[in-house]
Amino acid sequence: MLVGLASCGGGGGGGGGGFVPLALTPPPQQPAAPAPDVPVPDVPAPPAGPGATYTVSGNVSGLLGSGLVLQNNAGDDLAIAANGAFSFSTKLLGGAGYAVTVKTQSNILTRVCTVGNGTGTVADAAVTDVAVTCAAPAARFAYVTNRDSNNLFPYTVDAVTGALGTAGPMVGTGRSPSSIAVEPTGRFAYVANLADRNVSAFAVDVGTGALSPLAVPPVATGSSPIFITVDPTGRFAYVANLGDSTVSGYAIDAGTGALSPMATPTVAAGGFPFAITIDPTGRFAYVPNAGSGNVSAYTIDPSTGALSPMAVPTVTAGTAPSSVAVDPTGRFAYVVNLGSTDVSAYTIDASTGALSPMVSMPTVGTGNGPSSIAVDPSGRFAYVANRNDNTVSGYSIDAVTGALSPMAMPPVPARTAPNAITVDPTGRFAYATNNISKDISTYTIDAGTGALSAMAVSTVATGGIGPQGLVMSR
Repeated sequence: MLVGLASCGGGGGGGGGGFVPLALTPPPQQPAAPAPDVPVPDVPAPPAGPGATYTVSGNVSGLLGSGLVLQNNAGDDLAIAANGAFSFSTKLLGGAGYAVTVKTQSNILTRVCTVGNGTGTVADAAVTDVAVTCAAPAARFAYVTNRDSNNLFPYTVDAVTGALGTAGPMVGTGRSPSSIAVEPTGRFAYVANLADRNVSAFAVDVGTGALSPLAVPPVATGSSPIFITVDPTGRFAYVANLGDSTVSGYAIDAGTGALSPMATPTVAAGGFPFAITIDPTGRFAYVPNAGSGNVSAYTIDPSTGALSPMAVPTVTAGTAPSSVAVDPTGRFAYVVNLGSTDVSAYTIDASTGALSPMVSMPTVGTGNGPSSIAVDPSGRFAYVANRNDNTVSGYSIDAVTGALSPMAMPPVPARTAPNAITVDPTGRFAYATNNISKDISTYTIDAGTGALSAMAVSTVATGGIGPQGLVMSR
């Protein structure tokens, strides 16, 4: 604020009196009183509106091949191409029900896909826990050919104990039945008759496992057919012909089970082909040639089943290779060499199927006279039947490299001349067929270590003479 003050002054030369402003300091201001605290209530998120929708999704594991189709609520189809996450395109309202099922199985019939957590009600959130698991179904039946008595015997398989029981009467075959194969759905069985140079076909009673001959004549093979197998799609069968060093190929009629020779009925193999093994995806085939000490490798035409030699048609094995096993992932192959008493190990090229000797472990020793090898369904263990010392050897498989390491347990005893070893699809049981003692040795498999232990009933008669390999069926 400015205040004006008056003053008097004398005459004289020019100085005179005037208005003088004075500066005054304002009084200090008082601080404002603080505002009182006012509680702020929590405001919930607005509820989903009546039109909110949510996805239904999950995960697939164990899938092989193509053709798997899932369906939600009997109308929303979803084709599955590979393992991993999936999500249906049609979203559902909160409160709506969902029901996920398998509409179409994969073309690889050795596995069956099932749905877990597949039904429920959408609770105002996405459904993410649907689990589709694809795995080999448990075996309900087993079959053994008796080469020296020209017959085969059917068995039931106890789902809990693995024990073998009688599934029906003994069934006659051709002369010298050397091998039996069952197509993946368990409806038809095929027997290679070594002395007759043909294959007999049978219908399987899916309820009892009993066999009855199909109303078709046996189909011709090459000379001395010693081994037969069916591919995992159930559309093709192949026979290794020991006498003329060839492989015969057949198409399987899906309705009747009848075999028809392929357009090119045989392909060349090496000397004395002893067996044939198809990889889990049905794309590649491998034949151990006992006479030439190598393995022939083929690609399989997905439409016709025709075999074509790979760019590198053979790979060296040991002496007298007699059996090939491929692990469940299709990454590794193992060949037992009867003459050099060892196992040759290979990696498999995922694209071409070509075999390359395993760098980390090209071979591993076995017992005396190894004649057969099997890999368990988990891919963690392998077993070799040693014909000449009446034992079964066990190995652990390195999950990364595929290398075999002998188990801590010593080889387990079998009976006389075990010439084949089979592991059941669940990986809980193993069976060795004993050629001279005319019976089957039965084992349980330790889930942690892979060790074999004799079952309570450790030996089962085959009812015939000269039993060959055992095949299992659902």
